[in-house]
Amino acid sequence: MTAPVFVVDTIPDTRLFTLDGPEGRHAVSVKRLQPGEDVVLTDGRGRWLDCVVFGVEGKDRLTVEISSVYEDPEEQPHLTVVQALPKGDRGELAVETMTETGVDAIVPWAASRCITQWRGDRGLKALAKWRSTAREAGKQSRRTRFPEVADLMTTKQVAQLLATADFTAVLHEDRDHPSGALATAELPAKGSIVLVVGPEGGVSPEELAAFEAAGAKPYRLGRSVLRTSTAGTAATALVLARTGRWS
Repeated sequence: MTAPVFVVDTIPDTRLFTLDGPEGRHAVSVKRLQPGEDVVLTDGRGRWLDCVVFGVEGKDRLTVEISSVYEDPEEQPHLTVVQALPKGDRGELAVETMTETGVDAIVPWAASRCITQWRGDRGLKALAKWRSTAREAGKQSRRTRFPEVADLMTTKQVAQLLATADFTAVLHEDRDHPSGALATAELPAKGSIVLVVGPEGGVSPEELAAFEAAGAKPYRLGRSVLRTSTAGTAATALVLARTGRWS
């Protein structure tokens, strides 16, 4: 089994480093790590340390001996999923599974047909929860570069994002609107890919027109219609496999 991952704000340049606070408590009291066990420390931005537990103190302090420092390059192509706000806790589910699958960035989107609305303190709290979920899922899946969760975007802002990407797709299942198969689309080997996942009620005609004007074409995943909280994960897996990132 691969070594557990813990997050540090900055990569230390000392031989010994003490992990404390919530991360140290998790390592000592939950994982119950002991001297001699392997540990990985990362800043979540690609830099990470290969370490061995040197000593344990109390319930929340773990001292590790650093053996090697590494930096993982950014993956190519860079994959962003624009996720319309799902109902309830399905937003965190989408963020969790997309992170575990390998997405590079997640953009919350206030689509016109979203039942959930992020306003005021409630919106800030929901965004913080998405970011915390991405961090924890990144640790769980042994990632050293966690996905960035952007601020909530409007349809106009999403269209501007789509206009800058090398490949864009709106996951859209509508018999009255022709769509291509994402499984056979020509994907770039480098650059940026942006996928748009609509809400449970679907992408509105106005939104679809705005995205098409920005260069994004409608695509489907298959014959079945996936929920908004699972479509992004399925599309991420498909794209990562087809671009060779899972090779």
